[in-house]
Amino acid sequence: MVVKTAVRKELEELYAASGNQLCVLYGRADSEKELLIKAFVREKKYFYYRARQASAELQKTMMGEEIAKTFDVALKKFTYEEYFNRVKSGNPSKLVIVIDEVQYIAKKDPEFMAAILKLKAKRLYPGPVMILLLSSSVSWVEKEMAVCIGEAADKKIDKKIKLNHLNFLEVVRALPEYSVSQCVEVYGVAGGVPGYINHWNTKADLKSNICRLILSRNGYMHNQAEKIIGTQLRELSVYDTILSCIAAGQDKLNDLYLKTGFSRAKISVYMKNLSASDIIQKVVSFETGGWDNAKKGVYRIRDNYVNFWFRFVYPHLSDLYLMSPEEFYDAHIAPDIEEYLSRYFVEVCMEYLGLLNLTGKLPMKITKMGTWVGKEGTIDIIAQNSIRENLVGLCNWDKPEITLAMCDDLFKNMKKAKIKGKCFFLFSAKGFEPALREMAEQDKRFLLIDMNEL
Repeated sequence: MVVKTAVRKELEELYAASGNQLCVLYGRADSEKELLIKAFVREKKYFYYRARQASAELQKTMMGEEIAKTFDVALKKFTYEEYFNRVKSGNPSKLVIVIDEVQYIAKKDPEFMAAILKLKAKRLYPGPVMILLLSSSVSWVEKEMAVCIGEAADKKIDKKIKLNHLNFLEVVRALPEYSVSQCVEVYGVAGGVPGYINHWNTKADLKSNICRLILSRNGYMHNQAEKIIGTQLRELSVYDTILSCIAAGQDKLNDLYLKTGFSRAKISVYMKNLSASDIIQKVVSFETGGWDNAKKGVYRIRDNYVNFWFRFVYPHLSDLYLMSPEEFYDAHIAPDIEEYLSRYFVEVCMEYLGLLNLTGKLPMKITKMGTWVGKEGTIDIIAQNSIRENLVGLCNWDKPEITLAMCDDLFKNMKKAKIKGKCFFLFSAKGFEPALREMAEQDKRFLLIDMNEL
């Protein structure tokens, strides 16, 4: 099962520090924060309570019942202060108090946070304690929590840790039975969401997993895309309309205005909300001298699975209810899946270059990296050092091989972008034309990277 080992290490360091600690750990529902906490508290003295949608009084009663059961104590007042006064580790070790889905309490009962701060200040339980407040509502933690609990209380929090998605290297480590190319397929569809990765069957191929997890109506991922949007944002119909247009290639504000019929002002507000929820991103073309030839203000769906759903499933939802998952896959996904995955292969290659840069294995020390999106043509990767020398990358996922003709197209795009290349990294998932290999033998500026090297 996948958990974020880096975050667990961070929690262990916080636990080992002297004194009491108060930490907020948050991530969307599929971040598997529960698995992480289960691994973290193993062999530690702890109390875990998962809050739920309930009135303030019922919530308090339910937590009291679990305090009484866990610590074998009799309660009289049934207040949060009494609860945290009666907790105990039974020895000098630090006690871990975990309150999951804390937003359900904090929104309705100010007494809870007041008691938490007293607990941290050793005014209730005298022994060492680490308090973990967990939430799967990213927007609440980032936008509302400080107002909800008060600025003074917010400043008492020692650390806020966001459970981000796995990067590609972590996906590869999580799927040791898969080849790198198979991991790219998983990454392009499921992203680095631990919950999705944990449900992926590495004994089956891409089609089988998509049919089982996404296209089957009882599949784990089936309605997750719209659930992600619906739990963070209102007016799902508007957001779905915008996302379906972006997935179909209407990726500029004016395109969305013409396609949706919504006003530009309305679209801008909704795009801002989608961006704040990490669902879309504005792609800024790598800044070069060829700004007149570059696209400006291009939007992409940032969340890999949301992108997959709106690209392949949402437009054909009627067929999904009439076809078998396998029929649907063959009709609507198979023809374009390789082209779709090309974008994610570029991301993987960027991550690879980033790792080489960190370990000093590139011909130059790069300080920034991105994609140049032209009005006609794209440069997959431009990486630049502090004196504006360029490393240029070409990434081929779906073609049988990288050819000299493809390199010629790259040089034409570089001319439009008004850049020159100090070195060239050519990434291919499948192979290289023999003539290109001969050129790379003669010209050491060109490095050919195949899937096995990745």
